[in-house]
Amino acid sequence: MSQIALPLSHKRAVDPDRIVVGNANQAAIEALRNPASWPFKTAILTGEARSGKSILGRWFAAQGGGEVIDGADTLDETDLFHRWNRAQEQASPLLLISGAEQWDITLPDLRSRLGAALHLTIDTPDDDMVASLIESIAMQRGLALGEGALTYLVPRIERSFAAIERLVVTIDRLSLERKAPATQGIWRDALEAVQGPEQARLL
Repeated sequence: MSQIALPLSHKRAVDPDRIVVGNANQAAIEALRNPASWPFKTAILTGEARSGKSILGRWFAAQGGGEVIDGADTLDETDLFHRWNRAQEQASPLLLISGAEQWDITLPDLRSRLGAALHLTIDTPDDDMVASLIESIAMQRGLALGEGALTYLVPRIERSFAAIERLVVTIDRLSLERKAPATQGIWRDALEAVQGPEQARLL
């Protein structure tokens, strides 16, 4: 599993400066590397919370890919339509990032234009990517997970970017609170804290 380095000037506690590349985002990343191929040089990137949409947008902008509008679904539609027109006039790629499960556009002219854009989605991570995400988040927090952690955690954790992040953060918190290394007892308790005791059991 590879990673893309992101040239960020500052980092939040749970925002890595690298993004794991895997089954869920490989196709989107490849498309972001080639904005010249986008219809009308416009792409819309969607995906679940904490899946790395904004980080990919910053990476795209840092590479000189073009303009990025994060949270595009929350903007005034007339303003967004004007920004789309401006990007067309300047022949500049435009990446729109939406966090909405379903983006209902009411302005007909905007709806027709964005309907023709390239639609990119960050999908559900597979086991390999889940393992890499756990390792990456733990590494950025300076957390040693302990031998056998991935074998134990990967089959049990929900296939959700947010849940994976919460799991590692909870393991880190419990380890610090108990002044104990992150071993199976802490992994189990963290899973129960994130998902509940029933979901945390291996079926």
